[in-house]
Amino acid sequence: MHAHGAAARQLLGEQSGVVAEVFADVNTAKIDDKLRALLAIAEKVRIDGRLVTDDDVRVAREAGADDKAIHDTVLIAAMFSMFNRYVDGLATWTPNDPSFYEETGKRLATKGYGSRFREAP
Repeated sequence: MHAHGAAARQLLGEQSGVVAEVFADVNTAKIDDKLRALLAIAEKVRIDGRLVTDDDVRVAREAGADDKAIHDTVLIAAMFSMFNRYVDGLATWTPNDPSFYEETGKRLATKGYGSRFREAP
């Protein structure tokens, strides 16, 4: 969450404060209804994908989300949930220093997610 939030802050530039708003309370954050509906679906997928209802999908569609946006939201949320469970299941150490995540966020925003594997050691 910290690394991806840092990447979002980098990409949003002057509007980066919205990331903190979403982290604090997605319901009051200054985001559009489409993003709010997609984040609601993502949150349900994070807990248990079976919690997503027809009504959740309807609300997202009415807010302007198409099938691809809904599909991608579910896929990304499911993938990150799996990755988090994998890391947690291995009792993997993660950094506590916020600056680590800011540097990671800068790299993700400028070089993409595959950049770590293309860089020389």
